Amino acid sequence: MRTFRIAVLGGDGIGPDVVAEGVKVLQSIEQSLSGVQFTFADFPAGAGEYLRNGDPLPAATFEACQTHDAVLLGAMGLPDVRGPRGTEMAPQLDLRERLELYAGLRPIYLYHPSHSPLRSPRAGEIDFVIVRENTEGLFWSRKNETPADADEVNDTLHISRLGAERVIRAAFREATRRRNLVTLVDKSNVLPSMVFFRRIFDEISREFPQVRAEKVYIDAAALYLVQRPQTFDVIVTENMFGDILSDLAAGLIGGMGMAPSGDVGDKHAVFQPSHGSAPDIAGKGIANPVATILSAAMMLDWFGDPETAGAAAAIREAVSRVLANPSNATPDLGGQLTTSQMGDLVAGAVGEIYVTKM
Repeated sequence: MRTFRIAVLGGDGIGPDVVAEGVKVLQSIEQSLSGVQFTFADFPAGAGEYLRNGDPLPAATFEACQTHDAVLLGAMGLPDVRGPRGTEMAPQLDLRERLELYAGLRPIYLYHPSHSPLRSPRAGEIDFVIVRENTEGLFWSRKNETPADADEVNDTLHISRLGAERVIRAAFREATRRRNLVTLVDKSNVLPSMVFFRRIFDEISREFPQVRAEKVYIDAAALYLVQRPQTFDVIVTENMFGDILSDLAAGLIGGMGMAPSGDVGDKHAVFQPSHGSAPDIAGKGIANPVATILSAAMMLDWFGDPETAGAAAAIREAVSRVLANPSNATPDLGGQLTTSQMGDLVAGAVGEIYVTKM
């Protein structure tokens, strides 16, 4: 029996609400697996933990993130809880940087046409992945100290060869598992750092002759994502650009509650919905857990085990079956399902899929 140890960081706001549904689906699918089992351990982190104990990422929690097989995270940060620099608590960013989780994988998939604000897209027509560089870019100087009486403040957009090479290779590898197209999104017509990023992209592209490579400026990419999102397969971009495009792309498929993510490195990985903590709806049972459930499926893929990979496919199929009925929707999608009801539907569909296979 192969055991995968999962560290669970519920975090702030709706984080505990949605992560509970991700765990529920994982536990439901575990019953159908013959050679795999999961163990779950909860650890504190986030703005709430900062208020309680003065540290948003306790040492014991960080150690658990290193020693467990993966991390399932809900959401972190509260708008009114800020550190000495004036920025929000962001231990999820600390995890990315300290664990070298350089590739932010953001799958974007349209499950039902009614979820999209675009005109008459078909289910599955919008299907691409944003690969966001997670450890450098414009976030590089986020921890700089700034005097309160400063007359100006500068942020640095930092691109290193190591950082660019590893995330671009990750994007090309992702494309080989999909439709063999990678789009670089940059601003190399203006920024020297982006000229450097593009040069490295061209170098890496020669290592993958089977993958078609194209380049688009960030402003044009925002336009094309709205006009023709079906033409994208894998997008690779800088940290801040990836942050912004991820939200735009989520809007194409129903919002942040439909957008999973995985922050992946060579040794460690954290899986979480792309949305924030939404404290205004925390505990009300109306948050959409689909992004968290799909993030859990990404985690199963990342384990690299044939049985967990099959389970990941079953979760995605279960989500597809549930959302094929437009009345199966939480309030963000125009429906009335509660958070737990949506989790129950997906967990039930997973069971039906395995019964059919047997």
